[in-house]
Amino acid sequence: MGGSAPRNGGDLVTETLTALGARVAFGIPGQHALGLFDALRRAPELRFVSSRVENNAAFAADGHARLTGEVTPLLVSTGPGALLTLASLQESRAASAPVLVISSQIPRAGLGGGRRGYLHELPEQSASFANVTKSAVTVRHASQIPSALAEAWRTAAAAPAGPVLVEIPQDVLLEPTVVPPVADVNPVPAPLAPRAELVDEAARLLDEARRPVVLAGGGVSRSGGQKALLELSEALQAPVATTFGGKDAFPWEHPLSLQSWIEDRHTTDYLEGADVLLVVGSGLGELSSNYHTFVPKGRVVQVEADLGKLESNVPALGIHGDAALTLTALAERVSPRDRDPEVAAEVAGVKARVARRLAEQDLAAEQALLASVRAALPDGAPSFWDMTVLAYWAWSAWDPRGGQAHSAQGSGGLGYGFPAALGAAATGRGPVMAVSGDGGAMYSIAELATARQHDLDVTWLIVDDGGYGILREYMEGAFGEATHTELTRPDFVALAASFGVPATLTTPERVEEDLAAALAEPGPSVVVLPMFVGLFAPTHLDG
Repeated sequence: MGGSAPRNGGDLVTETLTALGARVAFGIPGQHALGLFDALRRAPELRFVSSRVENNAAFAADGHARLTGEVTPLLVSTGPGALLTLASLQESRAASAPVLVISSQIPRAGLGGGRRGYLHELPEQSASFANVTKSAVTVRHASQIPSALAEAWRTAAAAPAGPVLVEIPQDVLLEPTVVPPVADVNPVPAPLAPRAELVDEAARLLDEARRPVVLAGGGVSRSGGQKALLELSEALQAPVATTFGGKDAFPWEHPLSLQSWIEDRHTTDYLEGADVLLVVGSGLGELSSNYHTFVPKGRVVQVEADLGKLESNVPALGIHGDAALTLTALAERVSPRDRDPEVAAEVAGVKARVARRLAEQDLAAEQALLASVRAALPDGAPSFWDMTVLAYWAWSAWDPRGGQAHSAQGSGGLGYGFPAALGAAATGRGPVMAVSGDGGAMYSIAELATARQHDLDVTWLIVDDGGYGILREYMEGAFGEATHTELTRPDFVALAASFGVPATLTTPERVEEDLAAALAEPGPSVVVLPMFVGLFAPTHLDG
């Protein structure tokens, strides 16, 4: 009977998503959303990956969106299901990940604070999403679904990208519709082109600069501006430092690459000394400014798609625009310079001073561990990092080697790495690595079932130091001892095996070999490393 049933609001959702270009969706079913999930049976071209907890489903959608650059649907139910996504969507908003949340709602009769006593009823569900989404729309009739979803899709994709919410009442999802099958919807947002006079002025400043320098953020990577940045840097002979979110914005081993040791006074000093600093795709927030210790001595030109971030931390010539479009326009306008060996020597000197600072600390084991993990992961493979001490090392020292590296540094919440990696693996592009501490791993341990059920090719490295390692480090530094940071953990190897996921207990000496072997085997796997990982000394507290 299912094949002959009339089309309904749920069908309009799946038809619209397919017409917009979606091929994978994430989420968890719920009572009010059953009309939508039933419609998935009639949409075989739309693959659904079911998680075990809604916040992890949202992280998975985030990971898929970051890796592909595409809007990714997240399907959840009303009330508790929807609200469990909020912390994850905070990360997506901070990291500009285009997640399209489609939540069910109570029947229309209860909307607007009617207080009819429906299951999961809230006075105004969408109000809870105001801080974590770019927009929120409530659909009240089936005929509104295609246009509402198409507009939300474009909003999510438009620079700066980010999550959006469309909520659809239970009765709208279930009611039959006479709307014909959806085909004519437009997924393409309007481009955010910079104003010409601003580009001209920025090009003039850069041409007149004696020592121009670039700080490239995640906006460069998200916009696909890497080629234009390389052309501009080489034309100006301008060194490039990247933020932690923009690690693949510039070739790591290029003679002009300062890499991403921006949480370091030597790099900060060099950026401050530029007579013109081009900041592109970064708001110069806490991490990107070495905890707001960065005080530039020269002119700053800031290119940012998020209007609210322009000049929010440093006075600048602010250019509101897409990073790739702006970099391309600048590269076409500036006058090329001859290759300058002095500039390359300056860059090498900065990196050498950073290396000497680290060499003065007892960190050989930590550096060896990160090198082992890097050697185990194939070039081009993506990695997803939880908020753990090894990730803090990776922010600064990880060479992406053609693979994207993502973490939850936007909002700083635990539990991101593994479920986000599962979302990335749903693309089927090859192995994905996730890295967590034992504390963060417990946030998403249930998703081992998701990994097994959908046979997702993720290798999960869990560095087990017996507690919340970074909080332990901070508390010991601030108060002399840590409180409530130590944790009772499960046997991670046995627990993974209980889900049917192969797991290995490794050592610092064997981790490269064991991790490489796990990554080489298709499907999910876990590698557990019991090890205390220390953190390098901060420089923003000096003086």
